[in-house]
Amino acid sequence: MTTDSKLEGQCLCGTVTVRIVPPDPHVDACHCRMCQRWGGSALLSLRMVTDPDITGTEHIGRYASSDWAERGFCRQCGTHLFFFYKPKASYSFTAGLFGGAADFTMTEEIFIDEKPGYYDFAGERERLTGPEVMAKFGVGNS
Repeated sequence: MTTDSKLEGQCLCGTVTVRIVPPDPHVDACHCRMCQRWGGSALLSLRMVTDPDITGTEHIGRYASSDWAERGFCRQCGTHLFFFYKPKASYSFTAGLFGGAADFTMTEEIFIDEKPGYYDFAGERERLTGPEVMAKFGVGNS
């Protein structure tokens, strides 16, 4: 896949459709406690984009999970759709929405210090602790 290829994905019930051009063919994993509580495990998502084409927006619920982020979900079926980073107005969509992302590689794990011991992802990649992530993105612990 080239980085100018558009991906299309949908929620479980099909009322929300997302079309994006990912900046690169990578998946990242967030192990923070909030992601674990939201989805039961690590959040696997594509790199952030600022210009998604989303249809069915009237079916999207948003939860302000911190002063600097929101989480989006389909109000019809509950599918987790995105993490929205307010300072950059950018979306990080869940990898599972897009069948075309199946061959992407995982390149980063964040909040590795909050990862529970009952799972591990194979392979070598950058792994950042919570404080390292906060320093990298310049945000508080809200």
